[in-house]
Amino acid sequence: MSHTPSRQDFDTYMTPNYAPQQVVPVRGEGSRLWDQEGREYIDLAGGIAVNALGHCHPALVGALKEQGEKLWHLSNIYTNEPALALARKLVDSTFAEKVYLCSSGGEANEAALKLARRYAFDHFGKQKDKIISFRQSFHGRTLFTVTVGGQPKYSEGFGPVPGAIQHAEYNDLESVRALIDDDTCAVMVEPMQGEGGIIPATQAFLEGLRALCDEHQALLIFDEVQTGVGRSGKLYAYQHFGVTPDILTTAKSLGGGFPMAAMLTTDNIGASLGFGTHGSTYGGNALGSAVALAALEVIDTPEVLDGVQARHQLFRKHLEAINEKYGVFKEIRGMGLLMGAQMSDAFEGRAKDILPLAIEEGLMALIAGPNVLRLAPSLVIPEADIEEAMARLERAIKRLVAHS
Repeated sequence: MSHTPSRQDFDTYMTPNYAPQQVVPVRGEGSRLWDQEGREYIDLAGGIAVNALGHCHPALVGALKEQGEKLWHLSNIYTNEPALALARKLVDSTFAEKVYLCSSGGEANEAALKLARRYAFDHFGKQKDKIISFRQSFHGRTLFTVTVGGQPKYSEGFGPVPGAIQHAEYNDLESVRALIDDDTCAVMVEPMQGEGGIIPATQAFLEGLRALCDEHQALLIFDEVQTGVGRSGKLYAYQHFGVTPDILTTAKSLGGGFPMAAMLTTDNIGASLGFGTHGSTYGGNALGSAVALAALEVIDTPEVLDGVQARHQLFRKHLEAINEKYGVFKEIRGMGLLMGAQMSDAFEGRAKDILPLAIEEGLMALIAGPNVLRLAPSLVIPEADIEEAMARLERAIKRLVAHS
């Protein structure tokens, strides 16, 4: 390759639906990244909660290399050993009895929503088609999932959108009770809203959703695309609450950086996704399945899951100490290593202003809307990296305050 790609090439050759930072990372190891100039960063963004084991984890690299020399892709005209092993691992580790493999969270949620409507059609008739989700939720970028997501800005200009979709208020059970009826086929909810601001569900809310769904013979769908695979401190967040969904979607951390996703359900419900009803060309390909299985085997251990909780406390301690000095946060919240710091009234809407300052200090972070700083680091980030990352964040916050 004679031409070295630059950030300018993005503006020249790619559609403008993203606005990437000016730095171009070229190498990663653990929780560290290096850009084209050789500058080092600590990564607390994690590819938006994807790089659950950091960059180039030996177990994932090993699985990729080993499988890469055997078999990559067959399509679903055939099955393959890694896909079967991955599906069995997911079943053994969760409530599920059946697994559908695909390539992204949007695909998994699309499959879940189609399955919910098909199950209702099969068992109750075509009138049972209503779906309830929640304002400020996010479920993907397909036309179906973006409509179910409770943020109209993502569907504006793409209409007409799918119908029979209603939005209630998150953590407000009465708002659901006002909408749900016997024509409701499903309620879709994130156990913790991610893009909506890192807002955990309450125990009573999820228990109430389960009861309402049972009362009206509707399916309860948990979108665990962002909270799943150890991110919350358990393999899946539903396990914190003791509330079991009928369908669960998982992606992001599942592949540890490789595009992998899955929809999990029961034998009875999964039967409605019969031959020819749905599919994914790349879903369950051998290469991705081998990597995802390796990621699950590392993450689903007491050492890693207990470590997530310990790291959460360390991050919280540092965020609270920074806030004591600078008063920039109103609330620090989240579960495990998906954390959000809501900006105080004096810094309303300024979470995005932290990101370029953090980059200059050698730190990569995220936001969840304009008012929440979001952290989604590797689940195995070393404590020394947390200490250094928080020192860099404090320098960025100090500059934010000084410029205000």
